[in-house]
Amino acid sequence: MNKIQIIIDSVLAAAIVALFVVFFTVTPGKKATAVNGETTVSVEQPLPIAYLNLDSLLAKYTFAIEAQDKLMTKQEDARLKLNTKARTLQNEMADFQRKLDNNAFLSRERAENEANRLQKKQQDLQELEAKLTNDILAENQSLNMQLRDTLDNYLKEYNADGKYQIIFANQANDNVLIAQPGFDITDEVIDALNKRYGK
Repeated sequence: MNKIQIIIDSVLAAAIVALFVVFFTVTPGKKATAVNGETTVSVEQPLPIAYLNLDSLLAKYTFAIEAQDKLMTKQEDARLKLNTKARTLQNEMADFQRKLDNNAFLSRERAENEANRLQKKQQDLQELEAKLTNDILAENQSLNMQLRDTLDNYLKEYNADGKYQIIFANQANDNVLIAQPGFDITDEVIDALNKRYGK
């Protein structure tokens, strides 16, 4: 008897939840229809949401492309500068080791001075690497903030009429797995941003 009561209660609870969901998800402007015992909601008016694909924006927005190129050039220059200095230091250290192995230093003091000079040069190189890395990170952050600010300001202007209640940011299909094409405003936003940037 207990099992039958539990089954009946479960079926009734599921029916109440289904009615609750149908009642509260069907709003004016939407129409509910029953197909094979399942309730489907057909939308007469589009939902007030949209999404913007950030990967496409970064790949097609001229400012983002130029900023990325500028940052890459700075990274390449920094890497070249560091590699050149590191190679020079490595050669000097190898030369020092050769002299040390061959007792070429006239005094112990000269050998210690040379070792201290090379150690200081190595420390300077590490500091330069940290500085260049921090400069690149700071510039990357600044460019990201500019891009974000530009996008935020444009989207406020774009949605001044209140057409959308929510505009999602989608990146590599993380947030929006599937959507109707009408909800994607990426190309429209990219075109407008590129025209504004061109001016």
